[in-house]
Amino acid sequence: MSKGTIKKVAGPLVIAEGMRDANMFDVVRVSEQRLIGEIIEIHGDQASVQVYEETSGLGPGEPVESTGAPLSVELGPGLIGSIFDGIQRPLEEIMKVSGNNLQRGVEIPALDHQKKWHFQPLKKAGDSVTGGDIIGTVQETPIVVHKILVPNGLMGTLRSIKEGDYNIDETVAVVDTPNGSSQNLTLLQKWPVRVGRPYKQKLSPDMPLVTGQRVIDTLFPIAKGGVAAVPGPFGSGKTVVQHQLAKWAEADIVVYIGCGERGNEMTDV
Repeated sequence: MSKGTIKKVAGPLVIAEGMRDANMFDVVRVSEQRLIGEIIEIHGDQASVQVYEETSGLGPGEPVESTGAPLSVELGPGLIGSIFDGIQRPLEEIMKVSGNNLQRGVEIPALDHQKKWHFQPLKKAGDSVTGGDIIGTVQETPIVVHKILVPNGLMGTLRSIKEGDYNIDETVAVVDTPNGSSQNLTLLQKWPVRVGRPYKQKLSPDMPLVTGQRVIDTLFPIAKGGVAAVPGPFGSGKTVVQHQLAKWAEADIVVYIGCGERGNEMTDV
């Protein structure tokens, strides 16, 4: 873990010195307020930090501390139905702490680490597993079954796996690897945001996605796995189309990402 001090502040960009031991894209905590940022450039012992919160009031000499880990997201039961900001901080939980006006430097885990989930194994002790294998499921919502996977790059033999109620940090299975070590598996995986999720094969988008809007399904059909854009000027109905697709499309999960949207539109969704 590298610790330095602020040398210069220019809007959201902070130049910190004494950061020779830090790495590119490490997450850092800036000043005593522990504002979250990310190292985007390193020259010698100086690091350029992109701060993802308001930097007013910061000045030279204040501490900068690297966490030693890249910006990552938590993947596990509890994602569905949640509302996050751009760095996966749960806005509803932040509101309970700071009210309607978001405070700076709030540190709250993305997922609830105390809630118990019922884990149903699909493998048994002695089975060989590799990255991406499904070892069990969690009924996350009445219609969504969350599949618990072996982490990417891990392979070996299941030493133990047991049904029961667990929080996302508790061990649900143990894998013995070929090199003689063992690794505990939980319901939670952390994944760096700059690393693409691995896949075995890309499938051709040749099945129609029924949107529930006859004008779209007839004149501009969309394929499952495909993409579509709705361009238009202000007030032309782009957001209303989005609402209708979210409400009626043949999809179990809708992920809404708002960038520069008005708050009322997100509330409507």
